[in-house]
Amino acid sequence: MVTRLEAIRGDITTLDVDVIVNAANRSLLGGGGVDGAIHRAGGPSILEQCKEIVSRRGPLPTGEAVATTGGNLLARHVIHTVGPIWGSESEEEAVALLASCYASSLRVAEGLSARSVAFPNISTGVYGFPKKLASATAVRAVRDWVSNHAEAPDTVAFVCFDEENLALYRELL
Repeated sequence: MVTRLEAIRGDITTLDVDVIVNAANRSLLGGGGVDGAIHRAGGPSILEQCKEIVSRRGPLPTGEAVATTGGNLLARHVIHTVGPIWGSESEEEAVALLASCYASSLRVAEGLSARSVAFPNISTGVYGFPKKLASATAVRAVRDWVSNHAEAPDTVAFVCFDEENLALYRELL
């Protein structure tokens, strides 16, 4: 089966998919942007699970991913990943860390037997990652990962909150 990649505009918290990915901070305690929206819409069970994960393993390193249930969301699970903050490392390292967010999230999704995964535009908000470079990195990382995994999801969606990101993803897909 070939994985279908798509770009859509919308609110990731409203999607009926197996997994939505959260652009989290290292503490996993919620914040602004998509992270705050997911925590608000998903309810307190997601926060409790995040606290348990952090108490067990410490803050989540950039580029890694962990899963919780979806709480009150339609999505069955939330995969939390920490994207790089633009300017905190070299461009090459930032690109590698962002690519790792996508690959790590898909690896966790595979362990959950997820058939549908929705990604936000990781690191392009307050973390300042340039949108064009971020979208190219995301699409390349997802394509690389799915081409090497027989159990890849049926669908991977890049969920864009604005027209600028949507146009960038549609051009790449």
